[in-house]
Amino acid sequence: MLSTIIIGFIVGVLAKFLHPGRDNLGLIMTTLLGIGGSLLAGWVGQSVGMYKMGEPAGWIASTLAAVVILMIYTRVIKK
Repeated sequence: MLSTIIIGFIVGVLAKFLHPGRDNLGLIMTTLLGIGGSLLAGWVGQSVGMYKMGEPAGWIASTLAAVVILMIYTRVIKK
C-alpha cells in the first residue's frame, strides 16, 4: 500500500512536469493523479493484451495515462 502511494506520487509529479500550464493540485491530488494513471495504464494494457494480471504497467505508460487524466481534469475545471 505504501509503495503504491509513493509510486503514485512520483508518477503524478512526472505528469505535472510534462503537462504544460499551471495545475493547482496539492500533494494528495498529485498522488491520486499518479495512482489513477497507473490504474488506467494497467487496465488498458490488460485489455489490449500487453500486460497480464499482476504485472506492473510500467513507468512510461503510467505517466502518459496520468498526463491524459490531467488534461481531462484541467479541461473540465476550466468550464
